[in-house]
Amino acid sequence: MFAFLKSSTSKPLRALVAASVFGFALAGCSDDEVGDVSLGLFTTKDIKIQIFNDPEVSGVTCHISHVKADLDFSDPSDMGISCRQTGEITPEMIANVDRSKSGEVVFTASKSILFKSMKIRRIFDSKNQTLMYLSYSTKETQGSHKHSLSTVPLWGTKAWQAPTEDK
Repeated sequence: MFAFLKSSTSKPLRALVAASVFGFALAGCSDDEVGDVSLGLFTTKDIKIQIFNDPEVSGVTCHISHVKADLDFSDPSDMGISCRQTGEITPEMIANVDRSKSGEVVFTASKSILFKSMKIRRIFDSKNQTLMYLSYSTKETQGSHKHSLSTVPLWGTKAWQAPTEDK
């Protein structure tokens, strides 16, 4: 399969390539995959739909759609995200959420052996009492970093805090 690696490549490099290929094969066996849509008979690309449960705010579930290209070294960068409240959200959960403007990375998935990944960052909008989930690609594609945004308002949850008036 990788005959080009036999003659002039060291054993550690061959092992790294084999491990990468094996890792990508296992990535298709994910137990968090809830949907798989073929893009046609003459392509190796599929749209995969995965679930992501926020590790800090257990009452939030996100569905992530992205293109998986089985026989390519790099998957396309397009993705979509939709997050909803699927359980209780408490003040204790929100107290542990990063409050910086850049938020925190809560999910990462490799999209290429060429160091491209998809990340999800949780950002808290305290003024509007809303959790924002930004999915994005770490490599520029055709002049653009692909990204998608979904929000989960805290209105109606135990974590909701009425905005304070500035005087």
